[in-house]
Amino acid sequence: MATAFICSTCGAQFPPSAEPPAGCAICLDERQYVGWDGQEWTTLEELRASRSADIRTEEPGLTGIGSTPGFAIGQRALLVETDEGNVLWDCLAPFDDEVVTAVEARGGIEAIAISHPHYYTTMAEWARAFDAPIHLPTADRQWVTRPDEAIRFFDRDRLDLPGGLTLLRLGGHFAGGAVLHWPAGAEGRGALLSGDILQVVSDRRWVSFMRSYPNLIPLPAAKVEAMVAALEPFEFDRVYGAWFGKVIEEDGHDAVRRSAERYVRAVTEGFGEG
Repeated sequence: MATAFICSTCGAQFPPSAEPPAGCAICLDERQYVGWDGQEWTTLEELRASRSADIRTEEPGLTGIGSTPGFAIGQRALLVETDEGNVLWDCLAPFDDEVVTAVEARGGIEAIAISHPHYYTTMAEWARAFDAPIHLPTADRQWVTRPDEAIRFFDRDRLDLPGGLTLLRLGGHFAGGAVLHWPAGAEGRGALLSGDILQVVSDRRWVSFMRSYPNLIPLPAAKVEAMVAALEPFEFDRVYGAWFGKVIEEDGHDAVRRSAERYVRAVTEGFGEG
């Protein structure tokens, strides 16, 4: 019997097969890692039996969707509601009937956009459940572990989505690394949904930038400067990172600028010993 196996470390789902894949290409990449107990697999059915939905209102028009307990990298998805249709930002591997009911009660999903391959997870299952296209940059096509006809690849650095949302390809963490600009967010002051392309850190006045977060591989200063320059024309006061609670509530645009300046200074000049 064919099973769509899911990597237990990163959450990537693979095409149905009689036996698990030999390995997970995403975890074998230097930006991720194979679990300390070796490559392990699970299934969507097992996840639904062992986890429950964690659905929270982040602000009017924005709903966070996670699971309890968390799984793999532990990110949560964000559902952005607009008058032209809703956009799902990022995916997580576990989702069940409770999630489907909650999303449909908020108007369903018109489009799916994902910040980078670590959060592709069960995107094909999400697309089928809500009959929604998945918008991914061609630059990250090689990291799609489960191809699906719902995927729409794009080559531009900017893609307009329903409700005035803008998908911006910044690169960095991955070549196709993207963020989502929501102009109606933060009571009309604008919000940036950053995944971990710009990662909101524990001191929630700052973000940081890395090629690999778990393996602590930095990005070049010039790349970080280019990423932040691409965001300059967009207004946003709030930044939503990839996990519940990782939010810069205000002054987000300046926080990103200051964070980039601090990062560039650290990798080019250092901070000394004191």
